[in-house]
Amino acid sequence: MESTTPPETSSPPEEAASELIQQLEQDRAWLLEQIDRGRWSEFRLDLAALERELGQLLRRAAEQRPADR
Repeated sequence: MESTTPPETSSPPEEAASELIQQLEQDRAWLLEQIDRGRWSEFRLDLAALERELGQLLRRAAEQRPADR
């Protein structure tokens, strides 16, 4: 019988954090691409500010996590 525990709860916290940071980096790249293509032009300045803040947050999070072994 298979475990009913979701995969994200079975990984160590450091691994889960790394996966989350990676996913958020991908989301940030997608957002930046959409901004560059001219989507949501009425929100461009706000979205660009959000993208910059997200980038700073992700850099700090990556610096705080333990180095991969």
